[in-house]
Amino acid sequence: MKPSSPQTLVATIKDLVTLPDIYFQLNEMMDDPRFTLADIGSVISKDPALTARLLRTVNSSFYGFESRIDTISRAIAIIGVQELYNLVVATCVVDSFRKISTDLVDMTLFWIRSVECAIVTRLLAKQCSILNAERMFLAGLLHDIGSLVMYQTIPELSSQVLVTIRQDRRLLPEAERQIVGFTHADVGRELLKSWKLPDSLYQVIGHYRQPDFAAEFRLDASLVYLASRLIDDKEYGRHFEETLLESPALPLEVKNLSISGIHSAMEQLPLEFLEIFEQLMPNRKLSPPHGISKPH
Repeated sequence: MKPSSPQTLVATIKDLVTLPDIYFQLNEMMDDPRFTLADIGSVISKDPALTARLLRTVNSSFYGFESRIDTISRAIAIIGVQELYNLVVATCVVDSFRKISTDLVDMTLFWIRSVECAIVTRLLAKQCSILNAERMFLAGLLHDIGSLVMYQTIPELSSQVLVTIRQDRRLLPEAERQIVGFTHADVGRELLKSWKLPDSLYQVIGHYRQPDFAAEFRLDASLVYLASRLIDDKEYGRHFEETLLESPALPLEVKNLSISGIHSAMEQLPLEFLEIFEQLMPNRKLSPPHGISKPH
């Protein structure tokens, strides 16, 4: 039987997929001018495991800082509180889905694709000169999170969707609408909204398949859409020029991305992927041919 709404699925899974208290503490502090950067750093530092993972990520080649960053306060001073908050969110969300098991998807492959999409989204955002392009990493990482909720709560319907699309993700939204009644993007939007993440994030994820509906976040949603398509093209050996031709509604900033610029982003991807994946998912082992993705 079809579920009544995306909110229904999110309510069903909320007790299984939860975020730690530190996330909600930081969420409140981010919007309250009474708290200083030192206060925020102090809260993060109370979680030694999270602190260690954040510092490993900040010191990775993803950021490329010449000198080592050895404290959270130093990390905040260099990359900013918003960027560190984004890393906290990414780490907490990935950890929250560790309890999820499903027969419908290889979870390691799911996160490989998610991290690849996150990196490419960020690289494309830099080429479009988007302000604080690093924030786009989180949107790319979480763009497909609604699929995990669907696999867990409605596995039979989700299986029908996967059979219908025959591994062609371009057909995914229409198949989901026909079989389920709404899409994984709708579910992802409702999940992130329930976690009180910024509307700039849940609106992008909710509309990345239809960026025109993302209103003032249309450019961000378009970049996530393009990055996800590029990752699919890479996986299935398609030429990404076809994706650009199939997407006439992309904003001018995205349309103006050069072919060489997109090639450059895809070539940079394997250089950044492994270290970031290992920091976000330290317990997931990679094995060839999935250890490092190579651009086509």
